[in-house]
Amino acid sequence: MTELPENSFKRGLRAGRVQIGLWSSLASHGSVEVIAGAGFDWLLIDTEHSANEVPMVLSQLHAAVGGTAHPVVRVPWNDFVTIKRYLDIGTQSFLVPYVQNAAEAEAAVRATRYPPKGIRGVATLSRASRFGRVKDYFAGAEEEICVVVQLESREALNNLEVIAAVDGVDGLFIGPGDLSADMGHLGNPGHPEVQTAIEDAFARIQACGKAGGFLTPDEAQAKRWIEQGCLIAAVGADIGILARGAEALAARFRHR
Repeated sequence: MTELPENSFKRGLRAGRVQIGLWSSLASHGSVEVIAGAGFDWLLIDTEHSANEVPMVLSQLHAAVGGTAHPVVRVPWNDFVTIKRYLDIGTQSFLVPYVQNAAEAEAAVRATRYPPKGIRGVATLSRASRFGRVKDYFAGAEEEICVVVQLESREALNNLEVIAAVDGVDGLFIGPGDLSADMGHLGNPGHPEVQTAIEDAFARIQACGKAGGFLTPDEAQAKRWIEQGCLIAAVGADIGILARGAEALAARFRHR
């Protein structure tokens, strides 16, 4: 391959198309291969709250090739060294957790850009450039890189507009778990106060002209937020599907 792969996820967001995705935390290339071809637009490969490391993510990127789902990697932290390593193995889209202000959003973007726009290190024979076969990789890489930042606290919501204004931020993703904890409702993201804050955030994100994102296994809630204009829609998780499906199957036979 001598052409830089197009980022279907980023292009979908730019066109205003809802991107339906699935969370993947099983840290398994086998499970990624199964779900990548299930019909989703994108797949979140998690390294923040899972046992994933760089070599394992590389195998999951391999497994996603040929599927319908564009892989988005959530890095464990807003760290330019970590982001550099995931860029070099071919990651084009990132979810960066716990971004609190414009400076942190700018740092996330700069980590994905070559100088003078950023501080990404130069590797000439990485998987990202197809081992040097994409001749104009350095010039074209930025266009195919997508950066979504995760807002997970009251401070982040207070800074929403200035974060959204950062050049290179493609989307703002609301993290309901940490947000609910920060708001004094640990383990209860469905609390009315939290839900009101999330809905207000989505309206503000849309007013800024950026893509809003969420994760929820609640189908009715997901549909409501999509109707409100959210484009980055994670509607389930591989662990949840496996756990609840296994429990339901066991229960049907245990209680015969």
